[in-house]
Parts: sequence; structure tokens; C-alpha cells
Amino acid sequence: MPEAKARSADLPSESRSLIDSALRTLDAEMGGVTALAAAMRDGLGKPFLAAVDLIRRARGRVVVSGMGKSGHVGRKIAATLSSTGTPALFVHPAEASHGDLGMITPDDVIMALSWSGETAELKNLIDYSRRFRIGLVAITADAESTLALAADVVLPLPPVREACPHNLAPTTSSLMQLVLGDALAIALLESRGFTALDFRTLHPGGRLGDALRFTRDLMHTGEAMPLQPLGTRMSGAIVEMSAKGFGCVGITDAQGQLIGIITDGDLRRHMRSDLLDMAVEDVMTKRPKTVRPDQIASEVLELLNSSKITALFVVEHARPLGIVHLHDLLRAGVA
Repeated sequence: MPEAKARSADLPSESRSLIDSALRTLDAEMGGVTALAAAMRDGLGKPFLAAVDLIRRARGRVVVSGMGKSGHVGRKIAATLSSTGTPALFVHPAEASHGDLGMITPDDVIMALSWSGETAELKNLIDYSRRFRIGLVAITADAESTLALAADVVLPLPPVREACPHNLAPTTSSLMQLVLGDALAIALLESRGFTALDFRTLHPGGRLGDALRFTRDLMHTGEAMPLQPLGTRMSGAIVEMSAKGFGCVGITDAQGQLIGIITDGDLRRHMRSDLLDMAVEDVMTKRPKTVRPDQIASEVLELLNSSKITALFVVEHARPLGIVHLHDLLRAGVA
């Protein structure tokens, strides 16, 4: 920290003032999140549970709506909900008044965002929800606002000052809306038991999709696997290791089950003049670490890193189906 302060002191005064501005913004927004956490431990917790329950019981989707910055935040909340197992969509409140109300069904729940709770464009959406008895969750800072008074569940945001020096531009307030939306999405995810495998189904593309591929999609199979049976001399095992290029060889019993592994490290530990004449069972490491074919690639990478090894056999019912190398995971974009 002293070094950082020294570097800051070396900057021109205008640059230092901009950094000070950035720090004030960060402090203000962290203060908003801190206030939200304090509220959750106090009065906000009860309506939060009610909102989770209302959304979980809904047979339809969560229809998120908001105007201006609240609308931009609402789009992100809808995307996060959808990607974590709670079907959701965003409906623009102005477009809702011109036909998009038809996108909303009685099985849905509406989540409306408005810091003031008096956003005029939300009026028809609110009226529609009341007319057809569609659940309405309000995220607002005014518990006595038009939106709040009409809602089934109100999530009141604690009053805070915006990071904007004029206390006008939505900054801290937008972050608090976003954080509360994330909290709802994750609470729903956990309450439904949404797993990494479920996540993979909804994220087949991009870096997330790569990290959530199965081991069976990346493993080498058949003749590519370095395997030798019990009783093999080490000279043969070393030839197999060199030919297959994984830096290891798996040892199988008479039933074809993987019972051991010999790695470069095992060779170094047993290096002596008669090594080539030794039997593989005298050198191998018993009960080697293995992975399942349906294991997520990111989990395999974590195991490789934590164990400080570069390859793992993929087994099912103790029989080796394939082998996966660290480089396979890196090439696939799992890291």
C-alpha cells in the first residue's frame, strides 16, 4: 500500500483528482451494498422469503420490467434468472402498453423495478397484474409508493445517496437493484437444487460451456490409453509410457480393472540398476486417483491442479474407459 500511495503521489494533480473521484464512487456503492445486507438481516428478510416463495410456486415465468436504468438492470436480472433455472423474460413497460401485455399470462409473476415506485410507464402493467390476479413483486425504495401499495410483495431498498455528486444519476441505486436481483436468483437456484449439470444444459456455448463439458467428451480411448497388465516387466511399461506420451501407464488386473499407475515420479523414486527387470506391481502406485466419464471438465481441472498431476484415467466400474491430460483441458478452453 505505501508503494501504491507513492505512485499516486507522483501523478499530476488532475489525475489524482480523478482517482479520488473513482474511490468516492466505489465507497458510495459499497456503502449501498452494505446497507442492503444490513436490511436483509433486518426487515427485508421476510419479504425476500415471500418473493422467493411466490416465484417458486408460479407455474409460468418471471416477467421483469422497469424503465430507464431500472430497465437495464431488469434485463440483466431476467437473464440471470433464466440461466440459473428460473424461466424469465424482460418486458419493456412502454411496449407493454402497446400490445406486449399479451406476453404475460396468469401463471406468471411480474417483478417491477422502480426506485421511486412512481414510474408512469408501469401503470398499465400494474393495472393488468391486478385485473388478472398476476403475482406482483415490487423492488422500490418507497414502501408507500403507487407500485409498492399495489404489489403482493414489496422488497424495499434502504435509502442511500447516489455516487453521482449531484445525487441524481442512478448509480448506487442501480447497483443495489442488481445485487438484490442476484440474491433472488441464487436463492432460487439453491432452493431448487440447480446443479452444475443443469447449468451446463443452459450454457452449451462460450467459456462456460467449455468448462462444463463432460470428461467423456475430452478423453483419449482405446489404443491411445497407456495400459499394461500385472506381471509386465518395467522395460515394457516404460516403452508403453514413451509411446503413448501421457507420462504414465495404468496397470490392470486379470479382470481388466485399473489397480495402479506408474508415473515419471515413480520411475525417479525407484531408479536403480535393476529397474528395467522389476515387475510393474513393485513400482506402481496403488489405488490411483481417477475420474468418471460424466464428470464436469472444470472439476477434473481442479483435481489435476490440486493433486499436482497432469493426467487422470477415466474409469467406470473400475475399468479404464479413457485418459484425460491437462493439455486436453487447456486446449478445450476449460481453464
